Amino acid sequence: MRKLFFTILGSITFFFVSPLYSQSGAPKPLRTLIIDPGHGGQDPGARGMHSTEANVSLAISLKLGDTIAKAYPELKILYTRTTDILPGNLTDLDASLKYRANLANENNGDLFIAIHCNSAGRAAGGWYERRVVGKTPYTKTVKKGKKTYKQTAYKYEYDNVWVENKAKGTETYLWAIGKNDAKINSVAKNDFTGEIDSTSTLSLPDPSDPAEKVRMLIYTQNFFRKSLQLADYVQQEFTNSGRVDRGVKQRNDKGIWVLQATAMPSVLIEIGFISNKEEEEYMLSPEGQKEIVGNIFTALKKYKEKLETKAAMSAENSEKK
Repeated sequence: MRKLFFTILGSITFFFVSPLYSQSGAPKPLRTLIIDPGHGGQDPGARGMHSTEANVSLAISLKLGDTIAKAYPELKILYTRTTDILPGNLTDLDASLKYRANLANENNGDLFIAIHCNSAGRAAGGWYERRVVGKTPYTKTVKKGKKTYKQTAYKYEYDNVWVENKAKGTETYLWAIGKNDAKINSVAKNDFTGEIDSTSTLSLPDPSDPAEKVRMLIYTQNFFRKSLQLADYVQQEFTNSGRVDRGVKQRNDKGIWVLQATAMPSVLIEIGFISNKEEEEYMLSPEGQKEIVGNIFTALKKYKEKLETKAAMSAENSEKK
């Protein structure tokens, strides 16, 4: 924890006092981007009919990074993994989750983007369920005391019915620091149907720990609004492409480690439901992957431009003073 405390302090110091300018003098508030493909290796994540969350998130992450690198060659891009392994080539899930956050913090990341696929229902594609498919009325005699009565009853017919797994759409998660604070009331707080590193046993941070107090303070004061801004942009772009918008959501229960442990703006994007046959096919198709990458890239571009505009205005105001 002592090491973590000083790591966070260093990140905060770096954030506030490091130069925001390149050699040309243009503001550069976004210099290092961390892309985190969810799961990997022995942890496949959610399973679809033809693929796994780990493989789909990796494919999207690599294409996203390549697109960003071509557009912004000056931007440093780091991946938590580039092959089908647990990050750090580790064998323990919890250790690999810590590795993701540590990689981002130790490299003074300015933004952390995690890519995941959602899942819902009992099985990918759908499942058979025993249901009533018909009923036949008949009359039966019921005795009550010394009297008898005629009642209508029914014989039910059952059959195994195919139930399609229809859950679909995109959603973007933030760390839910201070859920009851008025400043974050615009973020949805319910309807958690998916999974996020659900096999992890890592617990929430201890709010009494000095290092966590520092992290929560800086996140609340600065990183939350930036995270929310990017998340809003992402969902807007998905919506513009005709995807079902499940909103920007908060989550601070098990599975939020990569968001709560990174000392920078951070979002986790659920790009679609791998448990939905049509969405899985879409996410596996070249056209679908191109569109998803394009949506996230456009959102990042808007976010980057807004940061740079604010930085330029701040620098101009400082010069005037």
